[in-house]
Amino acid sequence: MVIANDDELVKLKEIGRICANAIQVMAAAMEPGMTTLELDQIGRKVLEDSGARSAPEFCYQFPGATCISINEEIAHGIPGPRVIRAGDLINIDVSAEKDGFFADTGASFTMPPVKPKIERLCRDGKRALWVGLNQVKSGEPLAKIGTAVGAFAQKNRYTLVANLASHGVGRSLHEEPAELSTWPDPSEKRMMTEGLVFTVEPFLSLGATWAEGGDDAWTLYADPKAPTVQYEHTVVATRNGPVILTLPDERA
Repeated sequence: MVIANDDELVKLKEIGRICANAIQVMAAAMEPGMTTLELDQIGRKVLEDSGARSAPEFCYQFPGATCISINEEIAHGIPGPRVIRAGDLINIDVSAEKDGFFADTGASFTMPPVKPKIERLCRDGKRALWVGLNQVKSGEPLAKIGTAVGAFAQKNRYTLVANLASHGVGRSLHEEPAELSTWPDPSEKRMMTEGLVFTVEPFLSLGATWAEGGDDAWTLYADPKAPTVQYEHTVVATRNGPVILTLPDERA
């Protein structure tokens, strides 16, 4: 999607804010002993109370309102009976639709106590996201994002999962430009145009380079097995840099 007018930007910011609010409320509610289904129901209520609907559920018949992935799961975890425990690394990914507009955001959290290296991984996962966001500017190559994130990962001795990409979003959950690499990709020749809407979502890991499927149709696992985090924003490229759409209300 390329934004055509201010009304579209307002609507994108609204659904972006709703998604961000859901993650913030879910993160605040997490506690040991809670199931991922119970956590998902909290996110569902935030979406529904705001007049939004879960995008993966609506678009792909995903069996939950949000994706909740724990430890060895790195993406598309199905909410269910799994119990959140002390020491867990938890990723929450929320995407939703309202008034025909979509946004997508995600973040990783820890349930203390966790090892210092996991805390550092979360800190550096956020840093990797911002390294990527700082490359967003209309007229610049999309490849700058992956090149910068790759340099950050290499410098800090992390790996990047190279088959979970960023993507266009706006009028649908996944649209052109498709498969935006958040790792160095010499084949990426596309440019960021003014008003282009897409996600930035690097998967930073302590060793994984790939995401593999498991026993169900959705959950993805780190390969090689290693702690992995994802942080994601939906942005609009402008000549002045990124406009971040997925920011929560202060009161959320």
